[in-house]
Amino acid sequence: MQEENPTGMIEPEITDETIIGTPYKVILYNDDVHSFEEVINQLIKAINCNFEDARTLTFEVHVKGKAIVFTGELTKCLKVSSILEEIGLHTQIVT
Repeated sequence: MQEENPTGMIEPEITDETIIGTPYKVILYNDDVHSFEEVINQLIKAINCNFEDARTLTFEVHVKGKAIVFTGELTKCLKVSSILEEIGLHTQIVT
């Protein structure tokens, strides 16, 4: 349900479901420590993707300095981030 505020603008109602369902993103940052092979293997482990997708993401991280490697619920993002950080990769979770 939408409510009208004192200025006359209609604002959507924010519910617990809206906040919980908000997609989060895992950002992976480039570093000069890990090899392409290490990052590719860790991405395959963390997000359960194929070699080609992991290689594409790794190249994007290398060229742009960072890349969104996963989008989903907060608990899943925390797990993905944790797996990537097992080998010392730097990640951040954002909304």
